[in-house]
Amino acid sequence: MCAFAVPRARNIIADLAARGRYHFTSSELRAALGVSDAATRQALSRLAARGEIASPARGFYVIVPPEYRRLGCLPADQFVPALMGHWNNRYYAGLLSAAQYHGAAHHRPQEFQVVIEKNRPAILRGAVRVAFIARRNLADVPVERFNNPRGTVMVSTVEATALDLVGYMRRAGGLDRVAGVLSELGGDMDPERLVRASKSASILWAQRLGYLLEYVGAADKAAPLKAHVQQRARNYTKLLPGADAADAPRSKDWRLFVNANVETEA
Repeated sequence: MCAFAVPRARNIIADLAARGRYHFTSSELRAALGVSDAATRQALSRLAARGEIASPARGFYVIVPPEYRRLGCLPADQFVPALMGHWNNRYYAGLLSAAQYHGAAHHRPQEFQVVIEKNRPAILRGAVRVAFIARRNLADVPVERFNNPRGTVMVSTVEATALDLVGYMRRAGGLDRVAGVLSELGGDMDPERLVRASKSASILWAQRLGYLLEYVGAADKAAPLKAHVQQRARNYTKLLPGADAADAPRSKDWRLFVNANVETEA
């Protein structure tokens, strides 16, 4: 290994951080160092062992400032946008992670939940975990930008987040937890935007969401959605997918078998 590779690599990443860039690829570092692949790998390994960098994905590295060394990586929202650019993937932060951005602070997820077009294995680096959820019609989902210390991250709107929560109920912690999150988000939803967001999702999601919004006291936000469901929904569906619906009461308004008791999780 070239004796100067590690000090030079440290200088290179310090310069990147000084310019506000906290990610790089192994090929970029190799080109900047002007050394062999083996020497580059050894330099990266030594910097990683010191906790100065971390690799959330093959060939992709993040610079870890001292305040995040205990995590063993940058927080997920600070590197996911760059990683998605590196992979050339459309994405947005969704489900419980998006709910946090919209004020549902009592339902902090154990992982950063990212919605993409095709599923990928989860990322686990130190205490940071990123989970991926595959979503059809991703380009049609309404999103907005939120700032973070390293730039911006794309997040589903509050209305699209509500739909995803009922659409991926198991990934969001189950029916009761979803109801609890909706009780926090309901007041911020725009009824017309909710209808528009629902057009990017299955009508079954709208049926379940409308019922739950009424249940948690946000019926005023669900009125236009009810008209949309009554116009579009051809069949009854289950409030809780996969559970028995025999003898379950029906919600005619939402064309729904209410096959589970809801206990809003605080």
